[in-house]
Amino acid sequence: VQLDESGGGLVQPGGSLRLTCAPSGFTLDDYAIGWFRQAPGKEREGISCINEKSDYITYADSVKGRFTLSRDSAKNRVYLQMNNLKPEDTASYHCATDVTDCTHWLAVSAWGSWGQGTQVTVSS
Repeated sequence: VQLDESGGGLVQPGGSLRLTCAPSGFTLDDYAIGWFRQAPGKEREGISCINEKSDYITYADSVKGRFTLSRDSAKNRVYLQMNNLKPEDTASYHCATDVTDCTHWLAVSAWGSWGQGTQVTVSS
């Protein structure tokens, strides 16, 4: 199971980015997908999770109302739309899978497969 993230970059405060999580060799529809981020010197933080059926999506309080997680089954992709970005959103962003629901999504150890990450830098 391999995941690849893309879409990161440098953006000014208040700007937007859309991150993409793409699989290699399997169908994302069979799994829940989680997004995490990790800033230098900090622990990996759960941002959002979408379950296998895509009928449940949850967000961390720090991004609620600004980030939107969605799944495109036709393209076999999961997207994280990030709006109104803040300097504190600066981090490496990673998607994860290997589970089918979001019951324990905040626990990093619950996820078996991770992508290498894409860097998001929010700075003026």
